Amino acid sequence: MFPFSAVVGHDDLRLALLLNAVHPGIGGVLVRGEKGTAKSTIVRALAALLPELDISAGCRFGCAPGTADCPDAPHDGVERRPARLVELPVGATEDRLVGSLDLEKALTEGVRAFQPGLLAAAHRGVLYVDEVNLLHDHLVDLLLDAAAMGRAHVEREGVSVSHPSQFLLVGTMNPEEGELRPQLLDRFGLTVAVKAARDVAVRTEVIRRRLAYEADPAGFAARWADEDSQLKQQITDARSRLAGVSLPDGELRRIAAVCAAFEVDGMRADLVVARAAIAHAAWRGAGAVEETDVETAVRLALPHRRRRDPFDEPGIEEQQLEDAMKQAAEHASDPSGDEGPDDDGPGGGELPEPQEGPKGNGNAPADRPAPEPAPAFKARLLEVPGVGEGAPGKRSRARARTGRIVRSSTVDGNGLHLVDTLANAAPHQAARGRTGPGLVLTAADLRKAVREGKESNLVLFVVDVSGSMAAQKRMSAVSGAVISLLRDAYQRRDKVGVVTFRGQTAEVALPPTTSVDAAATRLKKMRTGGRTPLADGLLKAHRVLEIERLRDPRKRPLVVLLTDGRATSSGLGGDPTKDALKAAGLLEQTAVVVVDCEQGHVRLGLAAKIADALQGTCVRLDQLSADHLAGVVRAA
Repeated sequence: MFPFSAVVGHDDLRLALLLNAVHPGIGGVLVRGEKGTAKSTIVRALAALLPELDISAGCRFGCAPGTADCPDAPHDGVERRPARLVELPVGATEDRLVGSLDLEKALTEGVRAFQPGLLAAAHRGVLYVDEVNLLHDHLVDLLLDAAAMGRAHVEREGVSVSHPSQFLLVGTMNPEEGELRPQLLDRFGLTVAVKAARDVAVRTEVIRRRLAYEADPAGFAARWADEDSQLKQQITDARSRLAGVSLPDGELRRIAAVCAAFEVDGMRADLVVARAAIAHAAWRGAGAVEETDVETAVRLALPHRRRRDPFDEPGIEEQQLEDAMKQAAEHASDPSGDEGPDDDGPGGGELPEPQEGPKGNGNAPADRPAPEPAPAFKARLLEVPGVGEGAPGKRSRARARTGRIVRSSTVDGNGLHLVDTLANAAPHQAARGRTGPGLVLTAADLRKAVREGKESNLVLFVVDVSGSMAAQKRMSAVSGAVISLLRDAYQRRDKVGVVTFRGQTAEVALPPTTSVDAAATRLKKMRTGGRTPLADGLLKAHRVLEIERLRDPRKRPLVVLLTDGRATSSGLGGDPTKDALKAAGLLEQTAVVVVDCEQGHVRLGLAAKIADALQGTCVRLDQLSADHLAGVVRAA
């Protein structure tokens, strides 16, 4: 294993991991960074620095001697072993994470027994989740709940177990592959953004050390053994000092003032900053928290908590931090300087109404910047019909590894359908000569559980940005609608792409990606104006979908076409409207929702005709809000 001390740079990441090793109550570390930045290397190296553990002999949960609230208590004897690094793979099931019924004992011995999962194996060690942003949301919820409570509760299949589960949670992710929901971001104690160094000397040293390690791993580790031993001793010493570190009232007010200045939600941020500041003081060997400890904790604990919207950029600017610390200094030195809430402060007013554009025929000049989008809203659910087999998500019905059991099968399924297996085996027990408590089973008795959950989809936005759509008010409403749909796609873990068409052709404004915030950024930069090549937009969408089907055949697409239905140009050289209807035929096997953006008292209904040609559903722009009409829109 690559030594922790040999990693070049990444000072903030190293410090965040060490502080959590000193005080696991901080809540773990989320490491954000581009690929190839040694995220996994440094996390795996941390486990070697953790002090060895005394555990109860034979305890399946690795509990400390004398632990009474353990399912395996009472214990007898003591063992000593290193702290574990347990990795949770992206494709793990809920059974693998929390544990499940021991089917072998249930079927052969007729007893209910619990088979511990990864949460039990990680107790008093490190639980590492690589690509945590790709992990299914319900698994993230489970492990974060266990990390927060220090216990794992399992209620399933007739088994009720509660066992200790205290671990250092570390997640790594590449933001280019999609973001975590803000609610989940907040559950990580600290966050660090890592980037590859641009300094030539630093990059040279990285290459030199990596090549030396690959040439002689054992020899390289031996050269850094002393530095790692020193760090290991520092962690042990800091842990012993932790209980004696005091948090003066002035520093406590400073923490509260800084968190209030950054307008973070809830009180978790204040508690995390306080714990991290105490751990930093213990790491320095100090007996009390000082301003430098608070500032260090703020840098690590607040950047990811400032995200109020999926499309907000995480991070804290240096000037913002300086201003907040200066303002907090007044509260730290003057306890009477607290002010009550200001009802007229930022965020207390109403959103401004979108501005009316100039009156006219709706045709805007070519290359006109898109107007600021109207306020976003909660979008209605757009689904792909039928039952798919795609990646876990929250949009359309799918056969899944997790979810509710809908039936049993002898052919396909995930896991054992226990009830149907027992029902098929029960009538034959006498004929098979059963005399003991266990069941006599044959292969013909086994039934698999067919589960149904939700999948994510490829949501391809095809947006008309031509002159007929570019009137200020209309384009503002369209932009607001797309932002709302993008936010909905973000929450449902979809892959998204954007095709725009105007002038003489269509273009892929954003190739399909899981980074939904990238789609929002591209949307804000798009240009409007010119003629309406609707046929080209549909053809471009067809080509994008064909490529994506080759890449991931199981991810079902949903096309959302935003247009007023007018077609005034065509790259095919024929009649624009007829060419558009012909191009629509290529997408008739795809789930399509046409959003009719036509406005005014006189409506031509052209978007509805396009929807009929696509065999899709047509909804008006003002019907996209979930609050406008009850029910679910299903793309036909």
